[in-house]
Order: sequence, then C-alpha cells, then structure tokens
Amino acid sequence: MASLKILTEKDILPLIGMDRIMSTVRDIYMDLSKNRILVPQRLHLPVEEVDGVTLFMPAYSPKRKALGTKIVSVFPRNSDFGTPTIHAVVLLLDAATGRPSALLDGTQLTALRTGAASGVATSLLSRPDAETAAVLGAGIQGRTQLLAVSHARRLLSVWIYDPDNRAVEKFIREMRESGPPVPHDLRAAGSASEAVREADIVCTATTSKKPVFSDPELKTGVHINAIGSYRPDMQEIPEDTVARSAIYVDSRTACLEETGDLIIPLQKNLIDESNIKGEIGEVALGLIPGRLHGGEITLFKSVGTAALDLGVAEEIVRLAQKRGIGLSCDL
Repeated sequence: MASLKILTEKDILPLIGMDRIMSTVRDIYMDLSKNRILVPQRLHLPVEEVDGVTLFMPAYSPKRKALGTKIVSVFPRNSDFGTPTIHAVVLLLDAATGRPSALLDGTQLTALRTGAASGVATSLLSRPDAETAAVLGAGIQGRTQLLAVSHARRLLSVWIYDPDNRAVEKFIREMRESGPPVPHDLRAAGSASEAVREADIVCTATTSKKPVFSDPELKTGVHINAIGSYRPDMQEIPEDTVARSAIYVDSRTACLEETGDLIIPLQKNLIDESNIKGEIGEVALGLIPGRLHGGEITLFKSVGTAALDLGVAEEIVRLAQKRGIGLSCDL
C-alpha cells in the first residue's frame, strides 16, 4: 500500500524559499489565465454563531499533475482567546489513481502562497523605485506579505499597523530577525493613516468589514495589495480608492462573486466591470499592460485560489521526498 506523506508547519518552512514560491505562483497565474487549470468555485460553509466560515477549495492542474483540495477555516473571534484566526490543511491526491498522497499544514502554506501572490503583483505593478511599504495587519498573513514585497522591491523602510500593539511589537521583532531582504527599519505606526501616508506599497491583510484607511491619505503612484476581503460583506479598501485605481485581480470570476472590495462599489455604480483591467496572469503573459505611469494607483485584489495551494504544495512535497523530510504512514 502506498503511504501518505504528512508535512507539518515546521517541516514546510525550511524546505522552500520565497523566491521559489513566487516563481511557482507566477507560473500558476499564467496557466490560470490560459484556462489550463480546473478550479471550481469554492464552497463557503458559514458558522454564523461565532462569525466563522470554513472554505472547501478543490483544483486540478493537468500540467502539474496537481489534484486535491484545501480546507481552510477563518474564525476572527479566535483572536479574543489567543487562538489563530486561520486554520487549514491541504490534501493532495495522486492524479493517476485518486489515492490520497499527502497532507500538509495549510495555514503556513496559505500565508506563503498569498504573500507570494502579492510579491508577484508588486513586481509587475508597483513603481520600480518603490522603497517604502506599509503592512496593515500584524498576523501570519502580514508577515508573508512583508517577506514577499521585500523580495519584489528593495525596501528601505516599512510601517506596520494593527490595533493590537503587542502584535505589532512581536511582528517587528520576529521580522527583523528574519534578516535581508526584509529591511531592518520596521516602524510601529500609531494609526493606519500614519502607516500609509508615505508608503509606495500598501498591503492590507485584515478581516475588516469596513475600509482600513482613508483614500486622501494615499501617496500618488501607490501600489496596493488587498488580500483580506474574501466575502461580499468584507471591505478593506475605500470605495474612492477602488474607483480611481487600475484594478488587477487573481481571478476575475472569483473576485466579482466574493469580495466586498469590488462588489460594494459595483453595487453603488461607482465602478463597472471595465474598471478591472485584467488578471495578474495576463500581465505576466504580456497580454495586457501593467502600470502605465508613475502617478497611477494600481490595486491588486486577491481572494485566493486553490490552484496556488496545490501547485505550491506539490513543489513542497517533491522537495520533502528528496530530502527525506516528513512522516509517512499507511491509511
């Protein structure tokens, strides 16, 4: 009987660097825009009494022979009693037989591929001379956002804001320890306004249901990575900002169905679907242009796709098998 490979968070982190993940994510985005990956719309299962939701996200990439699903739970109230907001697992299946082949911690993997997605978007859409960033949200997603944009652009300083001051202090301490390319100059912001005011790149990684900054506070020519809103009632980005931005998405279909960042201004007729310039994979393929000039505001809106989870997971499992890392067991 073939065995099941099990990889924990501690197994995953030493296996693969952000540069490699970003390269994999870029390739997957291009395949998505070529319609080479089957990604059904994910299933949302709400747990309303605790304001939580569990998402079931299958995908199949014939090119990569990546078949499986991610199950991710987002329970914002967990922070009230010191438990992570996000829990996830990724289950890979053998594409030839359908046999379960690997089970991976999905929480760290989700953060890594989401950070990498913003890193790819930043490399394609932000100004080449961008040197200051802001990260709103000091959780696990904020950490990988910072790591990826630091790989995409040579940053000199980064402002961090979160309502939890202790979370910001821990974030800065841990990310300084990670070393280059993350800059040493990491600054705690007293407000979101202070964080975004001088930023060339803004990353929003929150579970907010209302905008986390005001439009007039943004710097001319800023690039925004908005990765927190994954439901129609969640909104991180002000409507005025969305209306005056060149918008790029990870998946046009998914974003139009799932994120309040776009759905709310669409419902208010502040934008229409033509405001969405295209998918980030189309920019990577050279099918559509990215940033047109230095003063343009670019917005990358991502709701996440299982194609990234499975593609990155397959890469991690291959490395683990080569290095003999992880637990193997028979079901």
